[in-house]
Amino acid sequence: MMKPAIAFIAASALTLPAAALGANVEIATGGPVVELNVYESVNVAPDTATIGAGVTTEAPTATEALRQNSADMQKVIARIKALGVAEKDIQTTGINLNARYDYDQATQRQVFRGYMASNRVSVILRKIDDTGRVLDALVEAGANDINGPSFSIDDDTAAKDAARKRAVERAQAQATAYAAMLGYDGAKVLAISEGLTGNGPMPAMAEIRLSATKVDAAPVQPGMVQAGVNISITYELVKNNSSPAK
Repeated sequence: MMKPAIAFIAASALTLPAAALGANVEIATGGPVVELNVYESVNVAPDTATIGAGVTTEAPTATEALRQNSADMQKVIARIKALGVAEKDIQTTGINLNARYDYDQATQRQVFRGYMASNRVSVILRKIDDTGRVLDALVEAGANDINGPSFSIDDDTAAKDAARKRAVERAQAQATAYAAMLGYDGAKVLAISEGLTGNGPMPAMAEIRLSATKVDAAPVQPGMVQAGVNISITYELVKNNSSPAK
């Protein structure tokens, strides 16, 4: 768990940032001001996997390389759809055509070897238990450039709400503790802002690269992903009117 970042501001007219209130607003404070930055996250099981699948083709001419690549990629896309992946979950991420050269050590010159064409798509799988089977099927269909998977959750609203609740509770407890240590009765919220973090994998994206040869279904372990929030809360340390002067 990360410790909150803390800053104290002497009692004065406090200018709150636009991110907190939508405009710069000065608020007169009677006690010292504490600024806390708190990050909290929750771990959840992913329900979607994203993989990259593509075809790379080499040929003597640009036209031939692109034509062959397009034909091969059509087979891969058809196989993706046949596996039950919706059209909206398939997105082209790059089409490239480049001349290919090798360096000839004997002549110390670049030697033209032909052209290389590639086409890649990003595929969202909403049944992550099928990820290994899908990867295997894509290789069989002709895909020779595969990476991923990266795991996420389709709707992280509930997870972010849980992380937000933890963050607010921890910030409040910390502010109250500072109030007690400094002889104040409590802490009053003056401003709050929030930053969200993605539901990325833990600790890093899993990656699989397969050749164009027949392979068994790739073993895939989805693990857990994180959903988190980072909040900044500004508190004023206050004394109750009924409290004796100190």
